[in-house]
Amino acid sequence: VQLQASGGGLVQAGGSLRLSCAASGRTSSSYGVGWFRQAPGKEREFVAGISRTGGSTYRADSVKGRFTISRDNAKNTVSLQMNSLKPEDTAVYYCAASGSGTYYQSPTGYDYWGQGTLVTVSS
Repeated sequence: VQLQASGGGLVQAGGSLRLSCAASGRTSSSYGVGWFRQAPGKEREFVAGISRTGGSTYRADSVKGRFTISRDNAKNTVSLQMNSLKPEDTAVYYCAASGSGTYYQSPTGYDYWGQGTLVTVSS
C-alpha cells in the first residue's frame, strides 16, 4: 500500500482545512488508518484514527470537537476535516495504514506511512 497525503497549507486561526490520504493497492480498504502530526522539536502525536470499515473512530482530546475523520473506501481515501484551527495545530501531518484493520495511538502499530503535508496556522 502506498499513501499520499495532501491538503495542507497556510490558514488563519479559526479557519478550516481538509486533509486527504489517498491509498493505492487493491486491498487498501482493508487497512485501519491513523493521522499523526509532528511539530518542530516535538514527538509525533496521534491525532485521529479510523477502522477499515469506518465503524470505529477516535480523536485525541486536543482535537475533539474540531477535527473529524472519515473514509470513502470506494475512492480509497481517508479524510481529516479540521475546523476551528489553532496555532498549536501547526505541524506536519502524516497518515499511516495498519494491516490489522484497526488504528493505534502508537506509531509502531502502522505498516505504511505517507510523506506528510504541512499545516501552518497563523495567529
